[in-house]
Amino acid sequence: MELYLDTAVIEEIKEIASWGVLSGVTTNPSLILKSGRPFEPTIKEICEVVKGPVSAEVTSLLHTDMIAEGRRLAKIDDHVVVKLPTTVEGLKACKVLSSEGIRINMTLIFSANQALLAARAGAWCVSPFLGRVDDISWEGMDLVREIAELFAVQNLPTKVLAASIRHPRHVTDAALAGADIATMPLSVFKMLIQHPLTDIGLKKFMEDWAKVNQ
Repeated sequence: MELYLDTAVIEEIKEIASWGVLSGVTTNPSLILKSGRPFEPTIKEICEVVKGPVSAEVTSLLHTDMIAEGRRLAKIDDHVVVKLPTTVEGLKACKVLSSEGIRINMTLIFSANQALLAARAGAWCVSPFLGRVDDISWEGMDLVREIAELFAVQNLPTKVLAASIRHPRHVTDAALAGADIATMPLSVFKMLIQHPLTDIGLKKFMEDWAKVNQ
């Protein structure tokens, strides 16, 4: 499973990219706003840092406008994946843009049927929001697992991108559920490497090494 960072803050992306484990980045209008920087230049810089898929979301609601916007976004960099909402208008835009060779991330997926429709429209990946499903008292990981199984049974090439990840256990469970990608905020990404026993073990090793060299 590939690991993505869900942010538009360049400093955060550079930090995780330096670890050698970052495969891509997802953004949305809210994250762009939070970054405090202009949209298209920010997407271009992210692509230059990551050298992997970078999701850039349209802000139009009509498919004709989504198509025009998606084409413009795709021209920013070869690494751009155009993110579309999972609506009827989004499906229409997905069909057109994907037929032109533009990779599409269909976002705001909350059911397996939505994921199936997105895949049939040519989506490169679908983004089930597992944390938000948890918020309404249903098991978000069951949704990820169901979509992954559906795609496997139907031999659909569309990737499953687990989104709305809230904690490290979500990452582990998403991998076990068959997700191809997991995207998460910086805080969760940093927690993946942390474990108190690692810290204790390293401290002990260094104390013993210091004694050897006394």
